[in-house]
Amino acid sequence: MKFISALFLFFLFSTSLYSQKTEYSTLLISDSLKQNANAVVRLNQIDIVISSQRNMNIKEKRVVTVLNEKGLGGIDAFEHYDKQTSVKSINATVFDGFGNEIKKVKRKDFRDQCALDGVTLFSDNRLIYLNYTPTQYPFTIVYESEVETSNTAFIPQWFPLDNYVLSIEKSVLNVNYPADLGFKKTEFNFSDFQIKKTVDSSTQLSYVATNIPAQKEEDYSPSFSNIFPKVMMGLEFFNLEGVDGNAKNWKEYGQWFSDKILTGTMELSDETKAKMKTMVGNETDPIKKAKLIYNYMQEKSRYVSIQVGIGGFKPMYANDVDRLGYGDCKALSNYTRALLNAVDVPSYYTELFGGNDKIDIRSDFCSIQGNHVILAIPNKDNYVFLECTSQDDPFGYQANFTDDRNVVIMKPEGGEIVRTKIYPDKGNTQIKKGNYSLDENGNFTAIISMVSEGSQYSRKAQIEKLQPTDKEVHYKEFWGNISNLKINKTAFSNDKEKISFTENLEITAENYGKNSGNKMIFVVNAFSQYTGSIKRIRNRKTPFEIQRGTNDSDEIAISLPAGFAIEFLPQNFELNSKFGECKTEITKKDDNNLVYKRTLFIKKGLYEKNEYDKFRLFMEQVSRNDNAKIILTKKI
Repeated sequence: MKFISALFLFFLFSTSLYSQKTEYSTLLISDSLKQNANAVVRLNQIDIVISSQRNMNIKEKRVVTVLNEKGLGGIDAFEHYDKQTSVKSINATVFDGFGNEIKKVKRKDFRDQCALDGVTLFSDNRLIYLNYTPTQYPFTIVYESEVETSNTAFIPQWFPLDNYVLSIEKSVLNVNYPADLGFKKTEFNFSDFQIKKTVDSSTQLSYVATNIPAQKEEDYSPSFSNIFPKVMMGLEFFNLEGVDGNAKNWKEYGQWFSDKILTGTMELSDETKAKMKTMVGNETDPIKKAKLIYNYMQEKSRYVSIQVGIGGFKPMYANDVDRLGYGDCKALSNYTRALLNAVDVPSYYTELFGGNDKIDIRSDFCSIQGNHVILAIPNKDNYVFLECTSQDDPFGYQANFTDDRNVVIMKPEGGEIVRTKIYPDKGNTQIKKGNYSLDENGNFTAIISMVSEGSQYSRKAQIEKLQPTDKEVHYKEFWGNISNLKINKTAFSNDKEKISFTENLEITAENYGKNSGNKMIFVVNAFSQYTGSIKRIRNRKTPFEIQRGTNDSDEIAISLPAGFAIEFLPQNFELNSKFGECKTEITKKDDNNLVYKRTLFIKKGLYEKNEYDKFRLFMEQVSRNDNAKIILTKKI
């Protein structure tokens, strides 16, 4: 019996040792990696083996210690798959803070669903992901996967640091490839991080990154991918959904894309072609013809995401879009291209990174990049770019989704990198004109007209379509400085030819002027107060960027209440800096009428981190001046 008891205790001890991974104990994480971190990546190892032009295998082991609820996003345990990409294995193991095993998660326990994006009509792309609900913090997840694909056109980028408030103990990349496929790579932003390239040969590439502290997201930071380390990789000989490709540069890439991907996609019925020719009539100007075609396309079609066939990469046939009346960015751009071709207007399929953040196609690194497609129409020495997914955008309007960035245009003779339209700071205007009056109780009545152009047009043009209650919410947020605001009347004018949006409003508010004894106090700038604040950041780590400049001006007539005299008027104000200019002026027309004028010009630019405090001070001075008050005294 003693022997059996001893054997049982030995078995329990052995089992405990087996189920405990002491290296996963949170006690072993250095304090420097816990600082500012919601999760710590203990190890992220990616092994990529490209065995041929049509085969790539990717293995990943990711060990993440989640310190709190906000760190759950750092687990990053998911894979996409489709007809060309298979998930050969996927599993995870969960450990507690001391490294004791809590749970094993097998493939059958992962969620598996269609990879819908909210606007996808149908898709053959699926997503398998871990959906783990923790019972305690901290905990550690060891995630392992193996994926095999015939798509060698997309070699994953390597991000040693892949998010904010996430620190890295160790990140490893190993890539093996045949010497004859033209493997290439380029590195970004390595200088401030502990990253070593351990192997760089004709068939192998390896990196290791260690001890990267968590980075806090800082206001006005440039795009994450533009400031933190990454490695982009590609092949000169690649395969995309069964189509072999060969491109050493953008010219060759454009030729391949035009020949192999776009060929045969622009066919339209004779009836549709005849309809387009009738529509443009005797018009000979290509841009005027394009406007007619673009308007037709907007009225006829709607945007949905469609990801079938060539991996969501090859556009639907123009005939199918014409018949069905919908398509994604690729399909609608290609459809518009076909319609323009029917009336002899040349245009080019164009790839880019779409989004509010301006991210360039890398002109010095030819690879399949981008997440969006638009259309480019030659216009003398320049191009007019069309956003074909919008049913509302004016012809040629691009702000704030595709403006001011490098894109690749697919011409039959080859690809070309060009820059999309830049909206000058001075042209991004919002002009306010109107008047307001105060009665003896401080109640406020106003009529205001606001005209928005340039990049500010897109921020305002959608208001017209809001429901009445949503419009009211919008304006109460926009004029958050006016308490008890009531919107009595709204009227809008959308001039798509001029690209100008006008808002006309009549509003009221109780007690805008604050009575105290025989005095009334109110802020003179009712409509354009800068009430935000630029966060103070000590020891800022990153540069800061103002991506789009603005140019606002106000001219407001103010009627003062009868029976009050002006005790105090704010002084005129003027402020100039490298970041912009602000100027205000108050003119007294008579004892009861004033005119308030204000201009605020903000310049776009990428600035050094040590200039951030100067920018913060500039905006604080603007805010202080915008809050300047008038004091009235009741006449006796």
